[in-house]
Amino acid sequence: MKKLLTQPIRRLQHAAINCMFIASGLMATQVMASSHREAPLIANDPLADNTDLYVFRSPDDPNTVTIIANYIPAEIPFGGPNYNHFGENIRYEIHIDNNILTPGDDIIYRATFTRTNEDPTTFFSIRLGAENLKTTYMLEKSIDGGITFMTIVTDGIVPAINIGARSIEDAVVGLGAASYEELMMNSIATAVTGEKVFCGPVDDPFFVDLGGIFDLGNSPRATETPRDGLGHFNTHSIALQIPISMLQKDGLSVDMADDILDGDFVIGVWASASRRAMRTLNGDGTESVSGDWIQVSRLGMPLTNEAVIPLGEKDYWNSLSPYAEDASHFEFFYNPELGLYMDDALFGTAVPQFQKLRIQKASLGAYNFSNGADGLYGLKGNPALDGTALDDAIFGTLLLPAAGKPRSVDLWPIFFTGAPNLAPYQLATGKGGNPLAAGKPFINNFLPNGGDMLRLNMATPVTDRTNPFFSSEGLLAAAVIGLTVDPFNTTTALEFIPNMDGFPNGRRLEDDVTRIELQAVSGIVLAAIGLWYDDYDPASGESPLTRDMRDVINYTTRVEHNDAAFQTSFPYLAAPWRGTAVDYEY
Repeated sequence: MKKLLTQPIRRLQHAAINCMFIASGLMATQVMASSHREAPLIANDPLADNTDLYVFRSPDDPNTVTIIANYIPAEIPFGGPNYNHFGENIRYEIHIDNNILTPGDDIIYRATFTRTNEDPTTFFSIRLGAENLKTTYMLEKSIDGGITFMTIVTDGIVPAINIGARSIEDAVVGLGAASYEELMMNSIATAVTGEKVFCGPVDDPFFVDLGGIFDLGNSPRATETPRDGLGHFNTHSIALQIPISMLQKDGLSVDMADDILDGDFVIGVWASASRRAMRTLNGDGTESVSGDWIQVSRLGMPLTNEAVIPLGEKDYWNSLSPYAEDASHFEFFYNPELGLYMDDALFGTAVPQFQKLRIQKASLGAYNFSNGADGLYGLKGNPALDGTALDDAIFGTLLLPAAGKPRSVDLWPIFFTGAPNLAPYQLATGKGGNPLAAGKPFINNFLPNGGDMLRLNMATPVTDRTNPFFSSEGLLAAAVIGLTVDPFNTTTALEFIPNMDGFPNGRRLEDDVTRIELQAVSGIVLAAIGLWYDDYDPASGESPLTRDMRDVINYTTRVEHNDAAFQTSFPYLAAPWRGTAVDYEY
């Protein structure tokens, strides 16, 4: 994959300067990465730990949406003799909200797993064509919010652990497969309702310098080489490929959408894991479970719990659903902790690696978005808000709830409501310097009746992975194109801009969410809609592509792509690393 901001975006910047463009930006979200070992209790229960969630239109089958929920963090490929497997007595669930008028889940997929010892006489996981702890699954589906379920896959096959060549390919002592990829493809099931399903071990697709980020924001590392903390580690994935007509609330196919931002095609997706309330360890080495099902892990937007919710609230947050968020947690989004480290008046000087990420404190000479400031709240009641998404007559106090909550207008809607296709959530192109004016339509994934979840507008077309403008910076790249590149920046007409289908409009496997999220906390979303960085003087008439903006756009953690190439067809994930092939000395 192309390194970000080397070809497409640097080319866009050059073009922007030459054309005296309007600016650049992003429409991103939260604050860092993905949720591996994000809370104290779930860190002790890895089989139920929901590590990642991806939702995107399928690149080779755009009439479908692919949803991927990953569990079990940082699996060591050579971790025998007892390798990682999906857990028994766990409900792994994918939840979908597709209707703004019906709060709560509209569709639920539930997977449960069973292990069988095919050859309990050996300590090897695979021997002579038999597999110890062979795992199968049942997949159920509910279309009434979880009241009733129907079984749509029975005895689904989970491919064996990718132990090594003798175990997988040897026809005498192993399974005799042509390749591990063959095992993966052969395990893809088709549900009785038509969905494609894959459940099994894969390379962990998330890439992030975990060591640097959690070393008090040392990213990119000042004196050490950054490294992908999840490189050469595996995880377990539940992947579904679902026809859009099955997900759309009225059963409409995508070719029936009014336009590429049709609000009737927005879905919200989150994933969870639940266990029985009581677990009893028996004297014979077995265990018994009983009691109600208790949610122990959940995931919507990447890394909400890991890097937004403070330590004392993490376990509690995992127990909630997006439809029952605790209002006391909202403050962590209105005034994000990471914002403290991007403000030299607070603790910015203590985190030198974030030096380029600085929050607007005098945007357009008037608007302060640093923690504790008022942001746009000073405009409350001003006729300038009439007809915008910030107008109380349209969405009430949803996006401007009170003073002292500056990020209610950017970080908050991306996490908790999605962004509507209304001013100010349109690109600055065509706004004439007024961020509250109508601009170039850019995003519509507004679904306000739930909290933290990934929201995707299924009507937004797929960006071809071979497109020269395809970028792992998702909506940031789309914003740059829409603001700087002719002909996109010469009209306010609705049109598809490459990467409009990128994070946080869903999440593609390639999207560099760590980088996007850090840039978002720094205020790039605000800049994209015309609330420029402090070093831009509208009276000067010079380009808003100021030094501050270039610093934010060019910020990188220096870990910008996955350690293995993704497949071009479902389930798209790379095969799990082989136990005999990994080398952590890098």
